[in-house]
Formats: sequence, structure tokens, C-alpha cells
Amino acid sequence: MSAAGSSHNQAAANAGPGGGLSGLIAKRPEFVTLVLLMAICIAVTIANPAFLQPSTLIDIGRASVVTGLFALGVFVILAAGGIDVSFTAIAALTMYSITLLVQKYAPDLSIVVVFAIAIAGGVFLGVVNGFLVYTLRVPSLIVTIGTQYFFRGGLLAFIGTTWIMELPGEMATFGRLSLLEFETANGAIVSLPVYFLILPVVAVLTWWIMRRTLMGRAIFSLGGNPEVTARLGYNVKIVHLFVFGYAGALAGLAGIVHITANRLANPFDLVGTEISVIAAVVLGGARITGGTGSVIGTMLGVLLVVVVDNVLVMVGIPSTWQRVFVGAFILLAAAFFVTRQRKFKPAK
Repeated sequence: MSAAGSSHNQAAANAGPGGGLSGLIAKRPEFVTLVLLMAICIAVTIANPAFLQPSTLIDIGRASVVTGLFALGVFVILAAGGIDVSFTAIAALTMYSITLLVQKYAPDLSIVVVFAIAIAGGVFLGVVNGFLVYTLRVPSLIVTIGTQYFFRGGLLAFIGTTWIMELPGEMATFGRLSLLEFETANGAIVSLPVYFLILPVVAVLTWWIMRRTLMGRAIFSLGGNPEVTARLGYNVKIVHLFVFGYAGALAGLAGIVHITANRLANPFDLVGTEISVIAAVVLGGARITGGTGSVIGTMLGVLLVVVVDNVLVMVGIPSTWQRVFVGAFILLAAAFFVTRQRKFKPAK
């Protein structure tokens, strides 16, 4: 049995017979995130019924895609006991470089090929992170702070700083494709874009990797206890390369989604969004120390952060207060999860 499976069973056992609400929270910490999200939505709806309009819900769905892709990559790394702050730099480097190359040399290149190149580029940069973390034996936070500056600095110094206002044909067309369209009361058309489908597909893939494969068990085991993981026969180096490569792949994918959604390529984009993404994963029940977390919790955390970001103005709160609210949620979540861990800690 894997260390991850053992820790999960131990948590279930510690919840005690019957379990009740405390047992449910012990086994499924994302339940707290769900309750908090529902409470916020109810409160906002009471304060401003316009929150439930299709246009608002579609805006939340659109805003969740890039953040969600980033968060799924961060979740995989956190589950392995690491942390990554370079994913936005990877996204910026891949999206701008590829857009520039396609614009100059292959303006009619298929969007599928563009996505494939972006994912491959992200994997390469992510594997560089994983290799450095494993080889240097230093905290991944230190390594990814360094690579963040290296990747972004290389982009601005050697590739370009000019906004690309006209995307190549296939990329521009993809950004305009819609799944659903609604007409608002004032006659405006609001659409749910096709690229929204990318997030649930990637979420299901991530869930399958983490819960149904040997690699997923190795990731949770590494986050729970690296020494035990090595003794169980898992290749720790391969696990490091995989988690950072996977996060890099999702960053490259998110970068292309970002520019097709905004219909321009700005090399300065995405700076400063790292904290919100990491906050979403932590609010979803993952611990910075590793070995825990779930895809469902991560998605709930993303929705919580995005909803807070989108509804503050609707209830008359300045958007500058967003970070205050997200920070408060992180502190509350940290206090709750620490208390829960102590409460259900097995007696020695």
C-alpha cells in the first residue's frame, strides 16, 4: 500500500465511527470551501440579484479558465511537497514566443499545432525546474523564484517587449468561437467561449493521474514523506521531473488560452497573479507541506477566488480590497486546517 493511501486511511480512521460533520471535514476539507463559496454567492445574490444573470456567470466561467489551468499545475506540485512561482513566466515566455514565430513564419498554422508547441515548450521549461530542484537539493521556492526572473528576463531582453495587437488567423478565430450565446437586457451579446472546455478536460485528466495511476500515488507519497517514498521504490527524480513538467505544460497551455481570449499578446501580462493561484489551491484544501489536496478542492478554490474578484464591485466594495479578502480567506483556511490536523492527530 502506498504512503498516500495509508495517510488517507489513517485520516478516515481518526475521524472515528459515524464521523458526522467533523469526520466529513476531516476526510473532505474542500467541503468547507464549498460552504464558504455558497455563502458568498447567497449573500451577493441577496445584495445584488444581478449576480445570477447569465452574463455574470459566463464572466466567472471565462475568468476561471486560465486561473484554473495554473492552479491544477500548482496543485500537482504542492501535492508532491514543492511549490512553484515560475508558472506565469513560463506562460508568458511560451505564449509570446510562439505567437511571434507563428506571425512571422506560419500565419496559417493550425491552432491544434500551436497548442501542441506551447505544451511542449512548457514541458521543457518545467522539466528544467524539476531538474534543478532535484539536482541542487534546495527548496523549490528558491529555484522557481530564480527561474521566474530568468524566464521573464530572457523574454523581455532577447525576444521582445512590443504588444502583438493582431494575432495570426487561426489563433484569432479560436478566441472568437463560442459554445453558448446570450442577449442581455440592453441588447449586448455575451458568449461562453469554446476554450472554456479546456479546463474541465484538463481537470478530469489531472484527477485521473492523481487518483488512478502509479505516478499519482508516488506524488502524494513524496509530499507525505520523501524518505519513505524512496524506500518504497519510487524514482524520486522522475516524480520531480513529472510534476514540474506537467505544471509547465499547463502553463504553456494557459498562455495560449490567455492571448486568444484577450486577442493580443502582451509580454508583461500575468505578472503578480501567482499569489491568487496558490491561494486558490490552498483554499481548496491542499497543504503547503504536501501530501494532500484534490482536483475538486482546487476547482472550488479557483471559483472562490474568481467569485471574490468579480463580485466585490457588484456589492459596492472597491476592487482594491480583493487582496484583503483573499488574504483573510487564506488565514482562516490555514487556521482551520491546522486546528483540524491537531484535532484528528492520532494519540501516541
